Amino acid sequence: MAIPVNAPMVGRLLSINVQVGDQVKENDPVAVLEAMKMEVKIYSPSSGAVKEIKAAPGDVVSPDTVILTLE
Repeated sequence: MAIPVNAPMVGRLLSINVQVGDQVKENDPVAVLEAMKMEVKIYSPSSGAVKEIKAAPGDVVSPDTVILTLE
């Protein structure tokens, strides 16, 4: 079952710090979002492997946009 990693707020995606197949632990930083001129780290909600990356640096995302999925 895929576990989504969502954007917490509206902003521009600055970076994705993982690649497909990478193993992450719960609370590992997986992406950075720029919102209101602040950098906001996005953390993994659980441990697992990165299954799919659905957004790219430079994309403008809304709250709850799926950035990547874990399995």
